[in-house]
This record gives sequence, structure tokens and C-alpha cells, in this order.
Amino acid sequence: VQLQASGGGLVQPGGSLRLSCTASGSIFMINAMGWYRQAPGKQRELVATITSGGSTNYADRVKGRFTCSRDNAKNTVYLQMSSLKPEDTAVYYCLAQIIPYGMRKIDDYWGQGTQVTVSS
Repeated sequence: VQLQASGGGLVQPGGSLRLSCTASGSIFMINAMGWYRQAPGKQRELVATITSGGSTNYADRVKGRFTCSRDNAKNTVYLQMSSLKPEDTAVYYCLAQIIPYGMRKIDDYWGQGTQVTVSS
């Protein structure tokens, strides 16, 4: 099982980016999916999560600007980021709670991270 994230890049303040993360491999079930980020010198922090049923949860600092969604048929989670600020600059990591085929428990799987830089 692996997660592949994409969509990061350089954007000006006030701009938008869309991140994607797809889970692949021998997957029986995916529970929650989401996004975390880590800025230089800081701890990794929650950005947004989404359940298999589509319920979302957001960090206060991104509410109203970021939208997390998923396509269960594609095992993919998205993060639409708008009104980006310099303080949103970080490496963004996707997370999925997955039960692989043949396993009896759920584990957290992380993507490799994608850099988002907000700068003029």
C-alpha cells in the first residue's frame, strides 16, 4: 500500500492550489483520509480530515479557505486551497487509515509530502 501526493508548487499570496493524493495497492478498506502540514522548524499539524462518509474537519486557521474532498472510487483525497497566505507555506502530507487485504487491523499510511510555497 502506498500514497502518492501531487499538486504542490509556488503560488502568490491570495492564489489557489489543489493537492491530490491517491492510495494504491492491495486495499480492503479506507476509513478516514486527510492532510497534515509541516513548516520549517515547526511540528506537523492537522490541516483537514474527511471520513469515508464525507464528513470533514478543519484546523481553525484554514477554515473557510481550504476544502477537503474525496473520491472513494479512485481512493483519492483532495485539498483545494484558496486565499493562500505566506504562513501556509509548508510540506503537505496526506494520510489514510487503511486496512490492507489479508490484514485484520487498520493502520495509518502517509504520502511522501508535497511542497507548497506561498510567496510574491
